[in-house]
Amino acid sequence: MSVLISWPSSHLCLTELERQAASCAVESAFTSALENLRVDIGFRDMVEQLYVPMGAWVAQQQSDKNKPLVIGINGAQGAGKSTLFNLLEVTLSEGFGLRVVGFSIDDLYKTRAKRSELAEQVHPLLQTRGVPGTHDVELGIEILDSLLHANDTTVTRIPVFDKSIDDRCPDYVWQEWVGRADIIVLEGWCVGATPQLDEALSEPVNQLEREEDSNGIWRRYANEQLKYQYAELFSRLDLLIMLQVPSMQAVFEWRSLQEKKLAERVQYIHDQQQSTDHLRIMNEQQIVRFIQHYERLTRAMLEQMPQVADLVLKLNQNHKIEQIVINRTRVD
Repeated sequence: MSVLISWPSSHLCLTELERQAASCAVESAFTSALENLRVDIGFRDMVEQLYVPMGAWVAQQQSDKNKPLVIGINGAQGAGKSTLFNLLEVTLSEGFGLRVVGFSIDDLYKTRAKRSELAEQVHPLLQTRGVPGTHDVELGIEILDSLLHANDTTVTRIPVFDKSIDDRCPDYVWQEWVGRADIIVLEGWCVGATPQLDEALSEPVNQLEREEDSNGIWRRYANEQLKYQYAELFSRLDLLIMLQVPSMQAVFEWRSLQEKKLAERVQYIHDQQQSTDHLRIMNEQQIVRFIQHYERLTRAMLEQMPQVADLVLKLNQNHKIEQIVINRTRVD
């Protein structure tokens, strides 16, 4: 993910000297990570124009609170949520001296066995992870509350989900965060989403809904989850950042690109004579069906969320940030 424009001058929270000092610290910290992040523009420009000012803006919100600041990052598949979190984490920690902990809503997926139960009891499409109803929301609330009320010795355990086996990892490999945090980040494709009106669910939005959810049970179940359990989880967010993709077509194209990179990785591993059985590659038809699981809610979020998210980073077709919109600044 790269940047075309700079942070709005009306929301700059740094002097030139402060910006330079923070930029140097962040650039130094990122030196070894640049290759993994695949940054495709001058890194110095990106840090100075976007991430240091964004870090200062976030730090300002945190400085006026007597508890950790909880940030949600929302974005469709392939938007760059993980990259944004990685960049923001290093910027806040190295540039502003803040303790940052984050996790993905993907790590809250219910176990494969639990989703199998849902598939049998409610609807077969609930076997596929992703939509509201396939996450362990209670666990997510427990994690956020533990981090929000932690003391210096509190140990907060964060689950890890292995997509290659479509199941949660054993608890002995879960992440552990010790002590307090200044910033807590929850990122995920449906973070901050709100339910649709019931009448909006009547007509299918794609072939998947038309053929595999003709009676609307699956989509209504997911929508009900947003009304209550997920609303409770998202009520803990202080700030919501949205990576706004330009269209559903872009989601498909970017997800296809991810699959292409995975295929290249599989070929490389195969060339090294290592097993690739755990890495599954989807063809174009499978990608289309996969994306259709999320299309309804993605379209609803693209229509509603740009007006309500605190910070919107609008992406163009080339996956570059072309506009920054700050809707409001929350200081409690």
